[in-house]
Amino acid sequence: MRRLGFLVNPFAGMGGSVGLKGTDGKIGEAFLRGAVPHAQDRAQSTLSLLAEDPDLWFVTCSGQMGEEILNEAGIKNYEILYRFSGKSTAEDTRNAARVFVREGVDLILFCGGDGTARDVFDIVGKSVPVLGIPAGVKMYSAVFALDPGTAAEIITGTKTPCFRDAEVMDVDEDAYRKGILSTRLYGFARVPNSEGKVQVSKHVFEEPDENRAQEEIARFICGVMLPDTLYILGAGTTVEAIAHCAGVEKTLLGIDAIKNGNPVASDINEQGLIALLDHEKAVRIIVSPIGAQGFIFGRGNQQVSAEVVRRVGISNIIVVATPHKLRDTPVLYVDTGDPDLDAEFGDSIQIVSGYCMAQRKKIHQHPGN
Repeated sequence: MRRLGFLVNPFAGMGGSVGLKGTDGKIGEAFLRGAVPHAQDRAQSTLSLLAEDPDLWFVTCSGQMGEEILNEAGIKNYEILYRFSGKSTAEDTRNAARVFVREGVDLILFCGGDGTARDVFDIVGKSVPVLGIPAGVKMYSAVFALDPGTAAEIITGTKTPCFRDAEVMDVDEDAYRKGILSTRLYGFARVPNSEGKVQVSKHVFEEPDENRAQEEIARFICGVMLPDTLYILGAGTTVEAIAHCAGVEKTLLGIDAIKNGNPVASDINEQGLIALLDHEKAVRIIVSPIGAQGFIFGRGNQQVSAEVVRRVGISNIIVVATPHKLRDTPVLYVDTGDPDLDAEFGDSIQIVSGYCMAQRKKIHQHPGN
């Protein structure tokens, strides 16, 4: 029987939908802005698919850090080895990981974001393999499954262990909130070697040809923008180029909205977008995949939630990316938190890649979809 250490950061990802671009040190503010915890739901989506596997024994934490989710998923094969009181902290994550290592678990399954990955890695290093259930805002590290369902697939598919090294990234959240992307390699963890099921670390493209391609995309999009239509602009430099072409300043790592060439909202959160949709008849969403990871939704743009996407409509989504980015992004991914909506995207999508140029790109479909 395989022993899995299981822990959840209950507050992971809360800053996403409310526009905080991360939750480290901002839990109180996230609650004040109306954020709702969702990491437990993400974790339960994984565990519910593992409930019938008799080969698994979980060692976990009390309460929201593990026990409650295991019970809700109907899993009986577990024991609580770490207890905490009050609200869990990063130190609780590290302490739980320390207990798991001491108990000789075969793998640590955690639910959170880059901050949780770093906390686990601080204790584990390469001594025990890890796998993340994605629940954070950005998740630049390469230790996360593509989505909760895929995390379960990886666990059930690794009865004969085979592992590889994967990057754990450190993202400066204070700089990120100011529109500055500052990352560094934090270390290498061991993850299950499941090709196409564990995300790669994000690539940032910076070269002259990339800038020219972004300008051509921007010139084309601005030329076909419709009057009296609200455009929701996602994060990233390609979408930023579109805003600049339209004569509007863009929040590089946030979500903005423009209409008739005028700014409507800057660095807006999910509730702000929903309020705008209540008064707009024609709306389009413009997004660009995260470099190399290939996520259209679910990484760094949780403000554009499943509800926002449904109300706007998949047919009103415009995806843009430079040819260079597309060459390094063989498959695209959608992880809105609503598997049914993710499936509605189909198996491919058209991407504007230049002036009057477009490519169709495959979208990964979970086998259950």
